[in-house]
Amino acid sequence: MTELTLNKDKITEYIDRLAENLSTIKDDTGEYLLNFDGLIVDDKSWHVWNWPQGVGLYGLYSYYKFTKSDSAKAIIDEWFEQRLLEGAPPKNVNTMAPLLTMALLYEEENRPEYKPYLEQWADWVMYDMPRTDENGLQHMTYGPENKNQLWADTLMMTVLPLAKIGLLLDRKEYVEEAKRQFLIHIKYLADRKSGLWFHGWTFEGHHHFADALWGRANCWATIAIPEIIEILDLQAGDHLYEYLVETLNAQVAALKEVQDESGLWHTLLDEKESYLEASATAGFAFGILKGIRKRYISKEYLPVAEKAIKGIIDNINEDGAVEKVSVGTALEDNLDYYRNVRVTTMPYGQSLAILALTEYLYVFV
Repeated sequence: MTELTLNKDKITEYIDRLAENLSTIKDDTGEYLLNFDGLIVDDKSWHVWNWPQGVGLYGLYSYYKFTKSDSAKAIIDEWFEQRLLEGAPPKNVNTMAPLLTMALLYEEENRPEYKPYLEQWADWVMYDMPRTDENGLQHMTYGPENKNQLWADTLMMTVLPLAKIGLLLDRKEYVEEAKRQFLIHIKYLADRKSGLWFHGWTFEGHHHFADALWGRANCWATIAIPEIIEILDLQAGDHLYEYLVETLNAQVAALKEVQDESGLWHTLLDEKESYLEASATAGFAFGILKGIRKRYISKEYLPVAEKAIKGIIDNINEDGAVEKVSVGTALEDNLDYYRNVRVTTMPYGQSLAILALTEYLYVFV
């Protein structure tokens, strides 16, 4: 790992470089287009309404709120303006992700054009989105229906927006549904033995497929738990608060034990032979740093987070892209699949790095 002297200005410089790359990234070759029986999905370009962009928007909004960056705000405003002109895509777990930033903008600026989207997309989650046994939110995306499957990703992409919209629109049933989804996802995805999370669960046979403790799936939990506590303003002594904090602490304690000397984590967290992966690392850095700042977890984990931050910075290239990022990853029944997922630069690498580095700015306050 490179020895780095980090200060607020240096971190801001990295964030600006990441934001520039993110806002201009485009799959010119079509290499990362996904074909689902004729439905073509662009998994790499910025000007698309999907989950990588949703995570990026949230990171940029967090940066804007902290620094009042005009450039970050301009990127956000341009993205929403263009996407609304194009029209909304089909609703699924992943296309719900940008609604979190949309809700935050609606709260801050009272943009009336956003309200119908907030109303109708949250209503769809509540009443039309496919469910698993025990009424979990089925991880339906473009392509396979993932019937009866729970994925950790759903908490970040769909449940956080649902909770925020419920508060904004005074729909208490949305808030209660969000709470329940965290409970069922923890019930079936948190590994009681290690404290880490499985990638997914199916009620069709009741198993975790390959029992993969996959990095990026875990990072969605590390991010989503501090976020839902803050969104709902849960307080110590509240039963859900205590349950979420205990779950986060178990995961972070386990993460500390499997962090590589580079600061990164392996794509299969418990398998040192699997490759090191930067996007999950950025998610872990964010969740640990925010957990410390909000006193959900102990300050003893700050060296873990700072080591991760330096590992992320070591993997930001001259173009402002994050290296060592795995491409979109399905839920599979063999670990070799995870070991062999391609590594490249992807927009969610920059998105998660912006989120992590923005949270790190609080260290300098």
